[in-house]
Amino acid sequence: MSSPGNRGRRLHRAPSGIGMGRLLLVVLLAGAAPGGSRAFYLPGLAPVSFCEAGKETSNCKSLIELFVNRLDSVESVLPYEYDAFDFCQDLEEKRPSENLGQVLFGERIASSPYKFSFNHEETCMKACVKSYDPRNESEKKKLAFLKKGMQLNYQHHWIIDNMPVTWCYDVEDGQKYCNPGFPMGCFVTPSGRAKDACNINSEFNKKNTFYLFNHVDITITYHSAKDENWPGARLVTARLEPKSYKHTDEDQLRCEGSPMEIPGEFTKKLKLIYTYSVKFEENNNIKWASRWDYILESMPHTNIQWFSIMNSLVIVLFLSGMVAMILLRTLHKDIARYNQIDLAEDAQEEFGWKLVHGDVFRPPKKGMLLAVFLGQGTQIFIMTFITLFLACLGFLSPANRGALMTCAVVLWVLLGTPAGYVSAKMYKTFRGEKWKTNVLLTALLCPGIVFADFFIMNLILWVKGSSAAIPFGTLLAILAMWIGISVPLTFIGAYFGFKEQPIEHPVRINQIPRQIPEQSFFTKPLPGIIMGGILPFGCIFIQLFFILNSIWSHQMYYMFGFLFLVFIILLITCSEATVLLCYFHLCAEDYHWWWRAFLTSSFTAIYLFIYAVHYFFSKLQITGTASTILYFGYTMIMVLIFFLFTGTIGFFACFWFVSKIYSVLKVD
Repeated sequence: MSSPGNRGRRLHRAPSGIGMGRLLLVVLLAGAAPGGSRAFYLPGLAPVSFCEAGKETSNCKSLIELFVNRLDSVESVLPYEYDAFDFCQDLEEKRPSENLGQVLFGERIASSPYKFSFNHEETCMKACVKSYDPRNESEKKKLAFLKKGMQLNYQHHWIIDNMPVTWCYDVEDGQKYCNPGFPMGCFVTPSGRAKDACNINSEFNKKNTFYLFNHVDITITYHSAKDENWPGARLVTARLEPKSYKHTDEDQLRCEGSPMEIPGEFTKKLKLIYTYSVKFEENNNIKWASRWDYILESMPHTNIQWFSIMNSLVIVLFLSGMVAMILLRTLHKDIARYNQIDLAEDAQEEFGWKLVHGDVFRPPKKGMLLAVFLGQGTQIFIMTFITLFLACLGFLSPANRGALMTCAVVLWVLLGTPAGYVSAKMYKTFRGEKWKTNVLLTALLCPGIVFADFFIMNLILWVKGSSAAIPFGTLLAILAMWIGISVPLTFIGAYFGFKEQPIEHPVRINQIPRQIPEQSFFTKPLPGIIMGGILPFGCIFIQLFFILNSIWSHQMYYMFGFLFLVFIILLITCSEATVLLCYFHLCAEDYHWWWRAFLTSSFTAIYLFIYAVHYFFSKLQITGTASTILYFGYTMIMVLIFFLFTGTIGFFACFWFVSKIYSVLKVD
């Protein structure tokens, strides 16, 4: 089978998930268990054993249930629930409980009528029948929505035993690619151009016609327990192949023949019969613990990813080393020269950065806003660090649906105290007196902007009937977490921050501000800020491509180890770029460094936004006003978070650097 084009190769984002409370409880219980246990599994991820019908035990079951998730498309930001389309539905529908991360990502998992008995093969079985009459307005709307889904290449995402049911096919260079999603159908345009999956079959060639994949051939591979100490067998892969068959008689089904065509113009009655076949294969070479590997290994350009990331890291480390070496050598000479002049009681006039020692710690303008940004940035930094660290340990793997988002939100809520403390302490250092305003702004300003943006995006999703629209109750719960937990914790942090003494500066501040001499083009604020963001952005843009792919092109993201490395490199480059530019400005006798230190590294967020715009126009096929608004709405939230995070890193690196160099000077 040939490749169905780029859009058919899109992977589903597997945003993962378990509640952090449950995770901690299980870890504690595992540690407290007498004698320990032979295996440790995350909650919800323990292996399930299957036996043939009639051989079931309490530890081994025969029923295999297929669950369905929301459908999504690379041509639209709007995902839809399985039930939104007129597919076969389970009469006794069950919905597994979903965590916060799954709800925020719009995952909606439900049971389906596709149920199998372990090791019992079935051929061309009827799932359900759907009829449409052009005179019935309701049925007409359902069919129109089905066509819209095929036209925009919406993809099914099915789950068996908590692993994705994959569609594997050959791509270039004889490689096999396994996609954790498969199209609901495809469309041949009025001009005769076969779109997306219509390229896989030469019979899909009629102009202005939709072809529905109404049959699936499912192959379930299992690992037998012959030489193991557990009963039955464990499922290790679930693959399917979507087919299109025009069934004429629902009582005598034969899964062969011409494809199921739905004409562009709906004028006569139509009957759609959905069928499936299932077979089982034994494979004891694949272990249960490594059953996701075949999906990850088949991802396109994996080797290029490793090479590019390593290349990026080597370049950034080299640049960082150069910056650090130049800075340390030059500074060492400066300090030695300045102190020698003092010792020799030379009457020579002061020059360079020593000249501004009486003004370098003069409080900045708009110190309140800067302090608020620093508090919020600290909160985001700690949250990101802990989340990535847990992801590296494997707690937030793709098998754990929603865990990444749940972990990030819960951590952000619980980290209100550091935000309040840092903001209050910095505001006191800036000699601010409106402490009540400072506390309120720290607790409400940036989270309020994010929540307002999120609320507007959710309103658009709700109007469009998308599954990504967060239920009103969940929105209230998030609001309650913010107002009821995060805000009081911020107040507690601010209380301790204001109780402490302000940070003591190593040199006194002169009463009369010194005049700043005329600056050259490169030492003016704006050119320095624009240049400052280039180096940090250079070290993240390759990873950024894969992260944007996981969010918008539904590709699976699993390289958390590399992401953590890039995170550390980003910290180093943000710090060093800011420190270097801060040193140049101080040498040029410009002591307004507070805001410039924050904005130099936070300008990386502007480059992130420019890259997101480029990605939208060059990589995505998104159509429609609503999808475009949603893309840029969510991008603005990402940019704001990145702005606060990188700015805070740059500021504190520069603050430490300035305090350090002036503390070793001998000043009268």
